[in-house]
Formats: sequence, C-alpha cells, structure tokens
Amino acid sequence: MVASISARGSARAALAYYGHLQQDGYYTAESEAPGRWAGRGAERLSLEGPVTRSEFEAALEGLDPKTGERLAAGGGRAHSHAAGWDMTFSAPKSVSVLWALSDGPERAAIEEAHRRAVLTATGHLEQTAAWARRGKGGALRERTAGLLMAQFDHHTSRELDPQLHTHSFVFNLAPRRDGTWGAIVSRDLYKAQKQAGAVYRRELAAGLERLGHRLERQAHGFRIAAVPRRIERAFSKRRQVIEEAARTHGYDTAKGMELATLRTRRAKQDSKLNDLYRTWQAEAKALGFDLRQAQRESSRESVSVPERNAVRPTHVTGNMKTVSRTGVAPSPGHAAIRQNATRIGRQLGQALQALKQSSGMPGLKPRLRQKDRDHERE
Repeated sequence: MVASISARGSARAALAYYGHLQQDGYYTAESEAPGRWAGRGAERLSLEGPVTRSEFEAALEGLDPKTGERLAAGGGRAHSHAAGWDMTFSAPKSVSVLWALSDGPERAAIEEAHRRAVLTATGHLEQTAAWARRGKGGALRERTAGLLMAQFDHHTSRELDPQLHTHSFVFNLAPRRDGTWGAIVSRDLYKAQKQAGAVYRRELAAGLERLGHRLERQAHGFRIAAVPRRIERAFSKRRQVIEEAARTHGYDTAKGMELATLRTRRAKQDSKLNDLYRTWQAEAKALGFDLRQAQRESSRESVSVPERNAVRPTHVTGNMKTVSRTGVAPSPGHAAIRQNATRIGRQLGQALQALKQSSGMPGLKPRLRQKDRDHERE
C-alpha cells in the first residue's frame, strides 16, 4: 500500500511509538536528523529541523513545544483521546531497489524526490482534509489553517530489505484560522488516504522522470523499467513471509492479511545502512543483476520504440501492392476513399486560388459575409 494511516492512541502510547519512529535514525548517517517538523502548523509554532523527544511529547499533550503554553485542552477520560495518526508513504518496491543499488549521489537524489513527493501529498491533506473541532464535545467543525506534523524517513523493512518510506505523524492539534488551536477531525484524514497516495505517486513519478529514469505506467501506479519483477520479488522477503503465513492460516481477506502481518511482525534488527548497501549489492550480483547494464538496456529500448512505430512507405514500385503503416495492403474501398479525398483536395485548391485572384472584385466580401451569416442561422 502506497499510503496507510493508523491511530496512535493516547499520548502515552504515541510517545512510546516515538521510539520506533526514531529507530531508523541508527541506520542513517550520524549527521542526519532522525525526524523533522512539517506542515503549516509547525510554521506557526516556529518549529523546524530535528524533532526532539521533549518537543514531540509536548505536542502530544496539546502544549506549545517551545514555550510550554497550553494550546488545546486534553480530551476524554484519563486523557484517552487520540493523540495523533501515523500516515505512512511507501515508495514502490522497484523504486526502493533502484535507490538501494544506486551510487551515493543518485541515492540522495532519489530520496529527495521521495521526500518532495511526501511533502506534496501532506500539503494536499492540509488543503483538503484538515478540519478542526470547536464547541462543546467538538460538535462544530471548521477548516484549519494547516496541520502539525513530524516526519521520519525509514529505509528498510523488518526483513532488512530496501523499503524507502516516510512516517508522517499528524498530531491531534491544529491551528484554526482565527489563531486558536483545537483537535482535528480524523474521519476526513481516513477518507483522504487514497487520494493522498495518488498525489504522492504522481509527484514521485514526475521527480524520478526528471532524474532521467524510465518508468512503466500501470493502472494505479508505476514501476522502474530497469528493475525486473524477479528482482523486486527477491527484495520483498517481508511480503513473502506474510504471504506464507496467510497460506498457513488460511487467510484470504484483507483482514486476514492484516492478521498475517501482525503474526509475523518482529523488531527491526540493528544494521548500519552502509553495511546494508553492500549486502544489497552482493544479493543483486548473486542474482545476476547489474543495475547500470539494465538501465542502458532500458534506455536503448525506449529509443527503439519510435523506430518500431515509424510510418512505412505508402507507395512502392513494381508488382507489390500499396502498403499501409500497419503493413496490411489496403482494400479497394480504402483506395476509393483516397481517390475521392484527392479529388476533393484538388477542387478545394482550385477554389482557394480563384478566391485569391478575385479578392479585389467589388461586392465579393459582402456576399461571403452574408453567406457566413446564413450558415450561422442554420
């Protein structure tokens, strides 16, 4: 699934989840922040750069992370109201494989295209699905002036396959347009999930094409043309584990697949990202796959497509029949149509020449205009 959303429960549960969100920071370069603030809500609070645990906790409690000022009252008994939602944007597997097997600069460019796509998708959410509550029990709803989000980039699946994805944590706290803050309406976020995923895919595809990667378009997405499906499958060990569990337990519904996912979930293993790059390269080599060679072949295929579709000669000498662009000899009916079109074209040319020669004749233009008006009335 390209975009998924799940509630994180109470503030205490969400704070515990923060540990998971930070975990992938171990895989990244030491200089890279484990998370970053996003959304117009963050701009209003002057939040930028890395997300610290204390700031995350303050926002969960409805406080200004910088000043400690209360922005919104806690709701529900024992503060059991939803503290926020995790909306996750995952790159197609072929993109993750491309990212994993590319060199350093190209990996950075692919990841930047992914981040931009996530920001475009969450910006779309702010514009179309961000509603705040107001009044007793939050009965009234109104448009917000944005969302408060913290985004965390992750790079691997639980089986340590390449899986480029970003967790965008949406806090249950948003600025209203009058400057006050309140809880948000989660239903609209869930309803917008599919559309947000489509925006993410579209923006990511455009970014990758700008980088020069050839894509294969599909009904609801795209894939990298240079990455064969067998290689995608080989780097999808997590999916294979889930499918095997589903077969074992007889799960054949969406709910069943969710249960299979939970049954097979395990904590991520600690491995440095640089070590994983070398492991992935070795796996690709063992599978007989060379990314650069595949990209060259894919590029040659894209160049040859126009040649295959080129217009073939329509007239040949000798006893051969006239051939159309499809390589099929035209029927007598087609020949008659062409002859008729040629005759009409010749007559039209003669009429235009006559008009040109008589353009100075008095009374000609008024008659033409009158005829135009007659056609208009018809």
